[in-house]
Amino acid sequence: MTVNGWLQIALFSTAVVLLVKPFGGYMTRVFAGERTFLSPVLRPVERIFCRLAGLDERVDQGWVGYAVAMLLFNLAGVLVLYGMQRLQALLPFNPAGQPAVEEGLAFNTAMSFGTNTNWQSYVPETTMSHLVQMAGLTVQNFVSAATGVALAIALIRGFARRSASGIGNFWVDLTRCTLYVLLPISIVVGLFFVWQGVPQNLSAYTEATTLEGARQVIAQGPVASQEVIKMLGTNGGGFFNANAAHPFENPNAITNFVEMVLIFAIGAALTNVFGRMVGDQRQGWAVLAVMGVLFLGGVAAAYWAESAGNPQIAALGVDADASDLQSGGNMEGKETRFGIVNSALFATVTTDASCGAVNSMHDSYTPLGGLVPLFNMQLGEVIVGGVGAGLYGMLLFAIVAVFVAGLMVGRTPEYLGKKIEAREVKMAMLALLILPLSILGFSAIATVVNAGLAGPANAGPHGFSEILYSYTSGTANNGSAFAGLGANTLFYNITMGLAMFIGRFLMIVPMVAIAGSLAAKKIVPASAGTFPTDGPLFVGLAIGVILIVGGLTYFPALALGPLAEQFAMHARTFF
Repeated sequence: MTVNGWLQIALFSTAVVLLVKPFGGYMTRVFAGERTFLSPVLRPVERIFCRLAGLDERVDQGWVGYAVAMLLFNLAGVLVLYGMQRLQALLPFNPAGQPAVEEGLAFNTAMSFGTNTNWQSYVPETTMSHLVQMAGLTVQNFVSAATGVALAIALIRGFARRSASGIGNFWVDLTRCTLYVLLPISIVVGLFFVWQGVPQNLSAYTEATTLEGARQVIAQGPVASQEVIKMLGTNGGGFFNANAAHPFENPNAITNFVEMVLIFAIGAALTNVFGRMVGDQRQGWAVLAVMGVLFLGGVAAAYWAESAGNPQIAALGVDADASDLQSGGNMEGKETRFGIVNSALFATVTTDASCGAVNSMHDSYTPLGGLVPLFNMQLGEVIVGGVGAGLYGMLLFAIVAVFVAGLMVGRTPEYLGKKIEAREVKMAMLALLILPLSILGFSAIATVVNAGLAGPANAGPHGFSEILYSYTSGTANNGSAFAGLGANTLFYNITMGLAMFIGRFLMIVPMVAIAGSLAAKKIVPASAGTFPTDGPLFVGLAIGVILIVGGLTYFPALALGPLAEQFAMHARTFF
């Protein structure tokens, strides 16, 4: 580890924090229907869309209506994307002549992009046409991200409103998020990426002859437009198989920095939206502090592990120390233009959020370095998290934390003036327990059936980590991979698709039910016995609950995978 490396981490963290308040204020005005600097241009467009759809923005939906609208809309998106893949060979904008996508893979991909997971069991540039990339995958990048933000806003309204029967209108929230938040940023940053060298065209692939005389096909297409929304919407699906490690997706250190900031931008700013809408910005800063402490702990562990490298290689007499002539540490699977610090930082950021974009191969990380992104996802990606999903996941843990605090003092727990009763606690625990049920359940099945055991490229603990990582990534709607798993099989395509569905929608429904229950309650005035939720005590309690729940749930599985591999790596040192 170097001073320069820590300065780069500090610069990134500072940039994110500086964006929180202005961006949070802007989004608060957007979802409240108030005037913004873009309103003169976009408000007429919003009215046209609402009129065409027959929407009245003044009409609220109850939690059931909100949830049903969300589910039906996303189901329609999955079906349309599946159909486009199956009919790909007949559709235009297919200069490479890509054939129809096979049924199992089409199901997996449609479920992946429809759930904001963007897991890719295929090579994008040789599987998907330009039309499917644009009108299929990129469109889902927008609407799945907007769905997550809308759901977070609905839960915030549950805390902010009193004696209310509605939590907002899903269709209005979806429209406003797409129109006022996602599209403007995507247009501006997309043009910036083009300036930096990211392709944006509809050209056929270019054939070139290498210096050795071999034939090489250079893929290109509408890359910049997909790149920006995959980061901003924490989607992660790349135009190229190498994802953000590909120079056409991520040409240099500047684009790498911008992409990382995009991943955190909306999720971090939503904490400020939360504080503003409940009438106390300190509540939002407290939630962000919980996320920040967990983020810094993760990135420090990953950076240290990758900088330390592999002691077995050093034992062979190889100089693994950092110097002016070499980076030192573990550079396997990393791009030299990013180095260890920006690779470890990117890996931590992308798994703190449900993004899944990668600029290095996690399968090549040291065991502890690979443990960090794995555990980040297993916590439910509440450390900033996916757009919307991180905030409502963190608020579920906040409900559990105040419930624990209430048990300690023998008092009915309260959060933001709302009594947290049996219904809310049951729904919160149901939402939180769904994730380990899917992750551990599917991983257990895959490790005992032949179809599952055929996937890992490695045996032993590392092979188990590859399986565990895949179902963790799918259920957490992340989409990144250890890259050592042959996942394009009927078994993995179907089970991973189901894991994505479970992790997205079976968690959302209990959360929306909590929003409806809280919105109907009255505000209880604070008293001397009220547990403060805007200070260090709450931050510490929330961090403890998150780590204890995660540790108790996943430690046995982690002990069989990365922890066992870590001890094996140091076997010569210990014994």
